[in-house]
Amino acid sequence: MARHLVRAQLTDWGYDGESDTAELLVSELFTNALLHGRGAPIITLSFREGTLRCEVEDENPAPLQVREESDTGENGRGLLLVDLLSRSWGTDRTRRGRPGKAVWFELPAHPLPRGSRQSGRYG
Repeated sequence: MARHLVRAQLTDWGYDGESDTAELLVSELFTNALLHGRGAPIITLSFREGTLRCEVEDENPAPLQVREESDTGENGRGLLLVDLLSRSWGTDRTRRGRPGKAVWFELPAHPLPRGSRQSGRYG
């Protein structure tokens, strides 16, 4: 579902340069929020000054735990993928008085023809 929402929004904005990467990384963060977070995850996408920013919020304020890479593990590589494929990433406290955290990443993006900033939120 997260991948579908990201692809639909990026298509609506006329942006497809990093769609596959954005879908993969949002999927990883969304899965982490479902497995380790609390409440319903919220996805926020925005463009600004040549950058696509994707955030996934959940209601668990506990900090992220980045696992060391393992040859035998079948999971636990999501944040490593985010680190490798994004321009930058991190965590912030959630806004709007909601408890928890927002995990975000940024990807380079081409300017949109309809303006320099657009955003969308799902959750």
